Amino acid sequence: MVEISFDLRRPETDADWEAYYQCRWEILREPWEQPKGSEKDEHEADAYHVMAVDHEDIVLGVGRVHFNAPTEAQIRYMAVKEELREGGIGSLILTNLEQYAIDQGAEKIMLYARENAIEFYLRRGYFSQGPADNLYGQIPHLHMTKTIAKK
Repeated sequence: MVEISFDLRRPETDADWEAYYQCRWEILREPWEQPKGSEKDEHEADAYHVMAVDHEDIVLGVGRVHFNAPTEAQIRYMAVKEELREGGIGSLILTNLEQYAIDQGAEKIMLYARENAIEFYLRRGYFSQGPADNLYGQIPHLHMTKTIAKK
């Protein structure tokens, strides 16, 4: 495990957005030979985005949450550079996204986890709802949800 200092922040400038989407594409799409642009969808403008950056403004990890319904949020595009996994970056991104969703009224958060991330989400209170469609017909996913306890 590599220890590194980083900050979480929302992408704001054009350079931030470019680096944010580049990170998403490199980790989540390029290994499956998907074209640039496949790392975006129709919810980009109405979603909450966060990225982890180091002291040189290099993006180390990213994540996004949007709402499917007034009380159901969906986390998507969680990605952390492989050599930095297990270092807490993903956990902090997820916590930030969840807190935003809760603050906006989410009572349930759902996501589709790749096989290599299932344990990560289980440790953070998510439960399996069964298999989801394979991305690009080759990347198995599991539908997972987390119910938010009412205060």
